Amino acid sequence: MNLDAFEAANHFVEFRFPSCQAALLAGSVVRGEATNTSDLDIVVFDDSLSSAYRESLFEYGWAIEVFVHSLQSYRDFFDSDCKRARPSLPRMVSEGVVLKDSGIIDAIKSEAKKILENGPDRWSLETIAMKRYMLSDALDDFIGSSKEDEDLFIANTLADAIHEFFLRTHGQWIGASKWIVRALKQYDEVFANEFINAFTTFYQTGNKIKIVKLTDKVLEPFGGRLFHGFSIGKN
Repeated sequence: MNLDAFEAANHFVEFRFPSCQAALLAGSVVRGEATNTSDLDIVVFDDSLSSAYRESLFEYGWAIEVFVHSLQSYRDFFDSDCKRARPSLPRMVSEGVVLKDSGIIDAIKSEAKKILENGPDRWSLETIAMKRYMLSDALDDFIGSSKEDEDLFIANTLADAIHEFFLRTHGQWIGASKWIVRALKQYDEVFANEFINAFTTFYQTGNKIKIVKLTDKVLEPFGGRLFHGFSIGKN
């Protein structure tokens, strides 16, 4: 049986979680960004559960990812998402469309929105120094490498590290995979386009200069590249 996204999600919740207190449909379908391979992200709140879990299924003609929480466990996941600065669950809850609600969703959505607005904890000076060193080290490897196969994977490391350093030093959430570019665009579309251009140029031509300049640009406000004098654990 092939149903549209909202019909499928409603049937799924009614059949699988008839006693749950609340459920939301989130993800690309809700944002209007669905593709042929998009799944349904469904968040369920069921206070009869002793622990949270995630499950993947094919039902009603859709791939479905369900994230099931008690009325306590979701806060632990909010906290863990905040610590890693990737607010997956708060984002799903904030953007989610209500499928079922016994009167608890507004409060949970308010929690999620507040988390997103506040942003992640600021990096300490020690963390900034460590990340400067790691980014500088990867950049040195990239500049010094003469092997095209190794260059590809050093560039991948730099892409992740540059996006993390830029966003975290500006108090912003980071991402993974497609959310790297999305997180950059949400904060600074000009920088995001510069980032995309630098890596596109390298992958298409092998020219490294734009990535080198971009790395130096994000490091410069914090003292530039770091090697001499950096230390961890010295008494």
